[in-house]
Amino acid sequence: MKFRTEIEPMRLAATIGYENRILTLGSCFAEHIAGQLAAAKFRVVSNPTGILFNPLSVVAALRGYAAPVRREELHTDGERWFHYGFHGDFSDRDPAAALRRMNEAREAGAAALAAADRVIVTFGTAWVYERQGEVVANCHRRPAAEFVRRRLTVGEIVEAVAGAVEGALAGKRIILTVSPVRHLGDGLAGNALSKAVLRLAAEELAARCGEVEYFPAFEILTDDLRDYRFYADDLVHPAPQAVAYIREKFFEAALSAGARQVLPEVEAVVAAAAHRPRDPRSEAHRSLCRRMLERIAALPEVDFSVESAYFRRCIEINS
Repeated sequence: MKFRTEIEPMRLAATIGYENRILTLGSCFAEHIAGQLAAAKFRVVSNPTGILFNPLSVVAALRGYAAPVRREELHTDGERWFHYGFHGDFSDRDPAAALRRMNEAREAGAAALAAADRVIVTFGTAWVYERQGEVVANCHRRPAAEFVRRRLTVGEIVEAVAGAVEGALAGKRIILTVSPVRHLGDGLAGNALSKAVLRLAAEELAARCGEVEYFPAFEILTDDLRDYRFYADDLVHPAPQAVAYIREKFFEAALSAGARQVLPEVEAVVAAAAHRPRDPRSEAHRSLCRRMLERIAALPEVDFSVESAYFRRCIEINS
C-alpha cells in the first residue's frame, strides 16, 4: 500500500559540479539551499544584500550590483540608517558605517554574479509593498500607511525576470524554485493565491527562456511530505528533516555525475574535520589527519582550505 504521493524531480539539464560557481538569490529558502550546498563544499554565495522575498526585488538587487549606494538613498527612523533595497542587518546608527556595509555587499554581489555560471532563484511571495511607486525589498518596520500593498501579476514577474535573464544573468543557467515557506500574514487564502502566481510565472519563464529550469521544492513539501510534522514549531518554515529531504531530492536532480561520485568522499572529509577526538595528541588522531590530507589531495576540484588547515595544525601541534 502507498500512503503518500512521492515526487521524483526530473534531472535538470543545468547540472551542478564542483567546477561550477553558484549564486543563490531570494527568500530564506534560498538560504537553506545555499547552506546545504556550502556544507557539501560547493562554491556558493547567497543573497549578498540580504533576503529577498519577491521577484521584483531580486531583479532590482541584480541591477543594483552595478552601482554603489549613494548617501541620499539612505533613510533614517531617528535611530538607525537603512536602505529599502537591503535587509535590516545592513542598517546602522552611523550612516557612514551603513553606507560602507551596503557598498561592500554590492561589491560582493557583483563579484559573485560575474563568477557564477549557475544561479538559483527562489520566489517567496507575489505580494509586494510599494513606496512612492517603487517596490521595496524590506519595510524596515515603518508604518503600514507609508506603503501600498498589492499582488504582482504573472506578466509583471515574467517580464522583469526575463529581462534579467537577457541582461544581468546573460550566459548563466538558472534554476527557479518557489519557496515552500508559508506567509501566514497574507492569510491562508492569500498565501495560496500568491504561490499560484509564482508557480505560473516560473512555468512561463521556463517555457520562454531556454536557460531557465524549475525545481519543485514547493511541491515536495506541500504535496509529497504533506504533513505538519515536517514543519518547524512556527508551522511556517520547513523542519530540519524536511530540509534534508528536499536537499536529497535537489542533489538527485541537480548534481552532475562527477559531483555525485565525489560527494561521499567530501562528506567523509567534512565529518572527520568536525569530529573532536577524545585524545587529540594520540598517534591514532595524527594518523587520521594524515589520511584525510591524502584524501583531500585526491580531490583537487574541491575547496578544502578550512579542513586542510585543521588537519595540518593537528599534526604540527602534536608532533
